[in-house]
Amino acid sequence: MAARSAIVIGAGMGGLTAALRLARAGVAVRVIEARTGPGGLAAGFELEGLPFDAGPYILLDRPGLEWAFRAVGLELHEHVPLQRIEDIYEVLTPDGTRVRFGADLEATAGAFDRQWPGSGPRYVHYVNDVAKIYQRLEPLQRISRPGLWDLLRSGGWRHIPFLLRSLNSVLARAGLPPHLCDALAIWTHIAGQRVEHAPSPLAFVPALFHGVGAFYPTGGIGRIPTVLAAAAQRAGVVFDYGVKVTAIRRQGGRAAIVQTDRGETHTTNAVVSNAAGVGTYLDLLESPAPALRTRLEKLPLQSPGVIAYLAVKGAIAPPYLRFYLPGGDERCRCLVTPAVLEPNVQNDGWYPARLIVPMDHTRAQAVGPEGQREYLDRIVAEPWWREHVQEHRVLATRTPTQWGSDYHLYRDSMNPVMTAEFMRAGRLAHRSAEVPGLYLTGSATHPGQWVSFCAISGVLAAERLLQDVR
Repeated sequence: MAARSAIVIGAGMGGLTAALRLARAGVAVRVIEARTGPGGLAAGFELEGLPFDAGPYILLDRPGLEWAFRAVGLELHEHVPLQRIEDIYEVLTPDGTRVRFGADLEATAGAFDRQWPGSGPRYVHYVNDVAKIYQRLEPLQRISRPGLWDLLRSGGWRHIPFLLRSLNSVLARAGLPPHLCDALAIWTHIAGQRVEHAPSPLAFVPALFHGVGAFYPTGGIGRIPTVLAAAAQRAGVVFDYGVKVTAIRRQGGRAAIVQTDRGETHTTNAVVSNAAGVGTYLDLLESPAPALRTRLEKLPLQSPGVIAYLAVKGAIAPPYLRFYLPGGDERCRCLVTPAVLEPNVQNDGWYPARLIVPMDHTRAQAVGPEGQREYLDRIVAEPWWREHVQEHRVLATRTPTQWGSDYHLYRDSMNPVMTAEFMRAGRLAHRSAEVPGLYLTGSATHPGQWVSFCAISGVLAAERLLQDVR
């Protein structure tokens, strides 16, 4: 069957790259997006003349995003100016210790060595070791379902023991001070995960920001989906904004009919869902197989957490990201200050900032909207983030319930938690094994919710579709 048409559900990063890849291959593509514009959780917006990104705040995998752009006929650097972040982040620990990371490996390691004698060379050794593993495994990110043959061909089989370990195990073997290990695991903490459950590939992060670098797109992360949506429109993709898909129906055993909240019915040759992977099966499909429903319902979900969008006045002091680890059962906090990189982004002396805190999905569901709001209010009242802030105003907030409502999230979640177990068991497939004609993209199908991963996943979903109809 020739795929003459495809409907893409959702204009997030994965939906946009899937739509553009298919359109470039001659497929008639319609994107149905519940929100009024593209980008999903990666979208940007403005409050009182100040620009904000809704969710993501840093680009750690520039090569992956460059690959996705090239796969859809674009060059990233021609459309999205990127600033390399030199002073990347600092972690404040419960006892007042500060751990700071810059792009320069030797300078960063030297500061560690002065803080904890002997730790500098060990840190350099750790970074170089994980960088070698990353270089061998990195090509597997661009394969839809890497298998044993892919590991053998790439040489990745040498690192199977590494892949079977948790991040906690990898860090424990590095012989680094506990505070430094906590600071290295901050990307796990901010995702609301426990280090002992986190997958080992998160150990690659320092190899990335000391190697290819950490970047901030001029104008914010939201510029990336805006560029992709414009390119998709030029390629002939039709966008229906402000329309929510309510059901995916089968015809002849295949996913072929999409229904919307406007009462519209679209018939198509294939459906690519950039909606939540679990929600696609459990909320949109009619009568998913009982075994599939049971398996998916057991997956732990990741909450988007709470966030306060702030206008601040005061000294704009690096680093770009400031993290606080309170200790105990308290979750990590993060203050994002884009003015460190774009000092001209201000309005009458006020600068944009975001205060981000993860929240366990089970707890968020248990305490409900009121408890979520109380939690956020308590975080905003904390003094740690106001070290360089003279004045501040809270312009807007989002709790898990608000995220769910504003972005049409499945059970107020972003995706299944990317635990080591989930990574080993296999993420949701780009080509549905249960429903012919259905393809999935987004964070549930790739190693996480990084912008680059979601963009890659859209390309891979489109490639699977095109392979099936050749």
